[in-house]
This record gives sequence, structure tokens and C-alpha cells, in this order.
Amino acid sequence: MDPETDNERVIDSEGFRPNVGIVICNQEDQVLWGRRINGKDSWQFPQGGVHRDESPEDAMYRELEEEVGLPPEAVTILGRTSGWLRYRLPKKYVRKTEAPVCIGQKQIWFLLRLVAPESRIRLDAHADPEFDHWRWVSFWYPVTAVVDFKQEVYRQALTQLAERLSPPRKAARKRRRKR
Repeated sequence: MDPETDNERVIDSEGFRPNVGIVICNQEDQVLWGRRINGKDSWQFPQGGVHRDESPEDAMYRELEEEVGLPPEAVTILGRTSGWLRYRLPKKYVRKTEAPVCIGQKQIWFLLRLVAPESRIRLDAHADPEFDHWRWVSFWYPVTAVVDFKQEVYRQALTQLAERLSPPRKAARKRRRKR
């Protein structure tokens, strides 16, 4: 078996694929929201599988470069989720003919601050791009905008990561919610 293919099929004993989610924010704490190429107007955060013998942080940097063309020095890590967050795939998406069968993903999420100019974002950095368009959206927008079976894991991830945002902006958001 091709080592790259073997790396891409890492599935744990419970049927979950180890994965990293990447939340890139700008100086205003808006987040990068990408439209998948073959997703029929499907939008999500950059994400990707953790290869065998690869740490979640190494996977995050690899996926960051593959999906949005950013090198490590273009971002600063603000935080990560404390553990694996899981979501199950709807039964219609589970490929029962593949071995091992993947029933969902377990993810470590990273919050990154873009420190390079946004012109450095390149969706076409690789021959097989994941996204064809991106935009900045408010921090909480993706929770309800992502496909329904990912909404709870997005809520969990963003809730944990929100504590790492700019303190004045967090305080302002709390004041607005109380009104």
C-alpha cells in the first residue's frame, strides 16, 4: 500500500479518523470561512487528517499550507482545544465498503491569528485545492452556517477557543449579549 494512502486512512479502534480543525482569525477576530470546491455551496473551516506518526500540531501546519497556502510564520497559535472533539457522519456518508470503516472524525482544533497580510492566503497553492473561495465572517457565524452534523463540534470548539480572543473584544461581545 502507498504510504501516503495508508497515512490518509488512519482510523482509531472506535471508527473515528483523527483530524485537525483550523480557525484562522484576523485582527478584528473575524474567522476565515472557506467554500469547498465540490461541496455545492458547502462552507467550512480548513481541516484535515492526522497522518500516522504525526502530531496534531504538525498536521495543522501541513493542512494550513495545503489548504490555504500559509506557511507557519504567517500565523501565531493562540490556543487549541483541550482534547479530541468528535462528530459522527450521517449513515448515508459512511462508506461501509472501506476498511477500516470510518464513522466520523475526532478533532483537535487550533485557533490561529493571521500575522501576515491576507494577500498571502492562496487557495490554489496545491494542484488539488479544497476551497475555491474564502471570506471573513464573525466568530460565531460558522456554528449555524456549517452542515448540521458538524454544528455541535463547531460550537464546542469555538466555545473553548473564544477564551483566547482579544480581551477587549470578548468583553464587548458579552456586553452586547446582555442588552
